[in-house]
Amino acid sequence: MSLDPQTTAWLDQEDAHLAAVIREHRWAVQFVGPGEEPGQPPFGYTIGLFGLGHPELVVAGVGASAASGMLTWAAGLVAAGRDLVAGELLVREPAGRLVVEVCPNPGEVVLGANRWYHRPAEFSVPAYQLTWPDASGRFPWDDGYADPPESQPRPGRWSA
Repeated sequence: MSLDPQTTAWLDQEDAHLAAVIREHRWAVQFVGPGEEPGQPPFGYTIGLFGLGHPELVVAGVGASAASGMLTWAAGLVAAGRDLVAGELLVREPAGRLVVEVCPNPGEVVLGANRWYHRPAEFSVPAYQLTWPDASGRFPWDDGYADPPESQPRPGRWSA
């Protein structure tokens, strides 16, 4: 696929910026606003953790600021040497809990990370989805979860 010169120049600038951020912080956060189709929530994901030998991290259904906060905190754990595992409960003081889940369709979600690592979707970098509780502390699988299902889709049931 051939790109026009303007698109190529823009992608080169984006790549240079991403390289600078990853060089300084060891990872970057990419945010994607909600899609036009129902079931396409806003989401954010890391780029760079795969280079540290860890799956990238994804969080869905929150705005840019909340996504960046959750991902930066969890990525900081990874950069400090933690290997997060599926099913693990992460507790962030003073308040906040996240559950680590396998993202079964990362090739449809972490597009920027795959571009960064030169990997096609079918050979995607792995990813974990971080799942957050509702205002009353319940997770999507708990009885009485107050948020609608589309607010935080289950892993593998949505795509970018």
